[in-house]
Amino acid sequence: MTAALPTATRHKVTSCVVLLLLLFAPLRALGEGVPILAYHRFDPARAGPTTTTVPVFERQLDWLAAHGYTIVRLRDLFEGWQGRGPAVSGREAVLTVDDGHESVYTYLYPIIRQRHLPVTLFIYPSAISNAPYALTWEQLAEMENSGLVDIQSHTFWHPDFRKERAHRTPQDYRAFVDTQLSRSRAVLEKRLGKPVEMLAWPYGIVDPELEAAAARAGYIAGFAFSGGLARPGTDSFAIPRIPVANQMPGALFAGLLTEATSEK
Repeated sequence: MTAALPTATRHKVTSCVVLLLLLFAPLRALGEGVPILAYHRFDPARAGPTTTTVPVFERQLDWLAAHGYTIVRLRDLFEGWQGRGPAVSGREAVLTVDDGHESVYTYLYPIIRQRHLPVTLFIYPSAISNAPYALTWEQLAEMENSGLVDIQSHTFWHPDFRKERAHRTPQDYRAFVDTQLSRSRAVLEKRLGKPVEMLAWPYGIVDPELEAAAARAGYIAGFAFSGGLARPGTDSFAIPRIPVANQMPGALFAGLLTEATSEK
């Protein structure tokens, strides 16, 4: 039947079928895992490789709500998996933001206050109140005190562990890793007066040696950057997240989550 249609009509039919599959595939996969979305920076109009524009981000939030996702705290998700908190229903999504760029306070924070949505920030504290692009300790404290923002570790100064391993001796490399993990946690806990037990790996780099170092430093969970849905029973120090840049809402954003559901 379709083959007898004019070429232009066949293309339209095919496009509609693909769009419907993209839009509804995430709903079928809701019970199979949870999308942990990873952002970095925000801007009113200018997108970039790791920058999402405010209008696109808000439409993504609208899309998630319209398709049955409830935004939950990352810590609550993890504790639910471990039986230390409310059970996970399979209809959740999680928002995380890496690094500590000032746009988190300027643009993201007003949005989550208005919508009352929880977000987890993974911070490398060497930049805070030091780098011109970074948040300040006062801004972090304000966001943490709102009850909507949970602040966790992103190592002390965001190293590329592959490069560090290449030019250090094994003993020096191990000491370097231990310092990056323990110092970040210690500084954040002292500044914020709260436990810091979760870690996002810079550049998503993680291996068994790094996982062992995270456990030595007192972390209970580590998050990668490989894409795919997070599921209970996954390696606690390599839990996947889905990187999001300026993906448009609708078909392309649905496709991002659909692609994630296919990864096992």
